This record gives sequence, structure tokens and C-alpha cells, in this order.
Amino acid sequence: GPIFVTGDVQKPEKISDVQPQYSEIARKARIQGVVIIQTIIDKDGNITDITVLKGLPMGLTEAATSAVEQWKYKPATLNGKPVSVYFNLTVNFQLQ
Repeated sequence: GPIFVTGDVQKPEKISDVQPQYSEIARKARIQGVVIIQTIIDKDGNITDITVLKGLPMGLTEAATSAVEQWKYKPATLNGKPVSVYFNLTVNFQLQ
């Protein structure tokens, strides 16, 4: 199964990401902050098993989750071999 990124494990590197869409209701309410998501990044660099550790109201948690599902990573490695890892991601919502 997945392991934690410690010691000899090289952490995954983001190759591509999708920016989350601010919901109109959250924009009007001027909601800002971070959504923290624990994921598993598999041996192919895909995000699986999303767990929200800290969410935001008014659709922002869902926006962060659906964006993160599309992110792609160069997988973590242990002794040069790709491994599945637990990895926490932070999605920042800032109004311009």
C-alpha cells in the first residue's frame, strides 16, 4: 500500500495542475482561505483517495477537490522505483 514521504522516499513532483474555480456565492461572500486535502499519489503519478482535512464553505471544498483530481505528478520514488505515497495538498483561495 501507500507509504509516507520520509527518509529515502523522493517526494512526487507536480507536472500539471488545474486551478479551482471560485464559486460565485463564495466570491460574493468574500470567502478566502485554504483547503487541505490528503491524497494518495499512485505509482503512475495519479491522484487517488482524496480526503478533505480542512474545508471551506460555499462550494470551495468541492471546487478544490475537483481541481486536484485532475492534477498530474511525477511519482514518488524509493530506491529509484516509483511508489504510492500519502501526500497532503493545499489549495489556496485568494480574491484578487
